[in-house]
Amino acid sequence: MNFAVLQFPASNCDQDAVHAVRALGHSARLLWHKETSLGDADAVIIPGGFSYGDYLRTGAIARFSPVMEAVQQFADHGGLVLGICNGFQVLCEAGLLPGALVRNRDLQFHCEHIFLKTSHFNTPFTARISQDKILKIPIAHGEGCYFADAETLEKLKANRQILWQYCDPDGNLTEAANPNGSLFNIAGICNERCNVAGLMPHPERACETILGSDDGKWIFESLIAAHEAKRAAKAA
Repeated sequence: MNFAVLQFPASNCDQDAVHAVRALGHSARLLWHKETSLGDADAVIIPGGFSYGDYLRTGAIARFSPVMEAVQQFADHGGLVLGICNGFQVLCEAGLLPGALVRNRDLQFHCEHIFLKTSHFNTPFTARISQDKILKIPIAHGEGCYFADAETLEKLKANRQILWQYCDPDGNLTEAANPNGSLFNIAGICNERCNVAGLMPHPERACETILGSDDGKWIFESLIAAHEAKRAAKAA
């Protein structure tokens, strides 16, 4: 499977994403923000970092990069897109995902391991995660508080677009387990078609046990399995 990992000025998790995908035995290449084509990419990862220095708002400038037009077209045709941290922010700014990411409620930057409960398993981003599995994944953000108006939030719930929620080690959705004040403990969501997803935690930093957790690999394994199933269906 071929992954394209976008690279903006001040991206700092792009190499991590490339390493994670390659460690799982698949191809990954960096794609500069000025490119206008995704080439032969089977999936796109928009990595974390501080694209364009987070000037104006996080992701507000990156959404206008030429490569994002190609991502928009790719997503419109059903292509798989995963935004991580700053990538989640970019997807919201670009209108590929609803809502917005705003300053953490305590106005502090959080860099720590948190726990995630998967809320919907029948998606290309979650299908390989065991239903009783609580993921241990690191976060590193200052603007990770997910916000949406009441109508959008109800729509996310009704359409089962909420993929991951912050929880305690036992899977309880508590206020104490919510590191940034996100509504409904939301850590990650997908679009209505379930082919575009974003999350604030960093699964690419949790794909090897030496890093303290390899739970993040199940998100990438889900993407890989979804692609292989799609390819098999086309060949049938």
